[in-house]
Amino acid sequence: MDDSGGEGEGKGSKILAYGVHVLTALGAALGFLALQAVFTGDLTQAFVWLGVALVVDAVDGPLARRFAVTERARRYDGAQLDLVVDFVTYVFVPAAMLLRPEVMTQPYGVIAGLVVTLASALYFADTGMKTDDWWFRGFPAVWNIVVFYIVAFAPPSSLALAVIMIATALMFLPVVFVHPVRVRRWRGLTMAMLGVWAIAAGATLWQGMVPDIWSKAGLALAACYFVGLGLARARVPRG
Repeated sequence: MDDSGGEGEGKGSKILAYGVHVLTALGAALGFLALQAVFTGDLTQAFVWLGVALVVDAVDGPLARRFAVTERARRYDGAQLDLVVDFVTYVFVPAAMLLRPEVMTQPYGVIAGLVVTLASALYFADTGMKTDDWWFRGFPAVWNIVVFYIVAFAPPSSLALAVIMIATALMFLPVVFVHPVRVRRWRGLTMAMLGVWAIAAGATLWQGMVPDIWSKAGLALAACYFVGLGLARARVPRG
């Protein structure tokens, strides 16, 4: 009886482990729905789908560790699967948004999209993408966030292109950006600022991507914090 119970428990754990892979892969399907919304011109809906994908990306890692996916579901490489899905939701769909005339006029949008996809493909293959304490080396190609800001703040296309070019350069420069979930240093403040960003982003979506002054202030405050945190890490000794 003990042996059969252990076997049943093992099968159950294996099913849960493979279920985590399915959850991760769900992000690609959500990216497809976001792309469909981009085609129809509904950028608010597109960002909603990308937001759901962002939540999935935040929870699948802890679940993978909880259910020992690398040991119990070895057929699929969770790290590679995560990169494939992230490229869809963090890079490809946001780059497609840049082709929308209400986001960037042409040829700015095409140029920006080409730069984003080319540079991000190289960045995603970088074996030194993270430091030993889980900070990102260089701008972590979160173009879904960058394009969200571009749509929300609606800068001139030339300025939007300049922002994208600067962010692209930062992908390959010796700077660091925080991983909000995995970096332990200043985690309490970081999670609080992530909450501020989430509230402001949610309000922006509720307002149809035309945020009021308070939503813009929350988004700007969070952006300053997350960009500045990398500079703080470089200046304050670890310990």
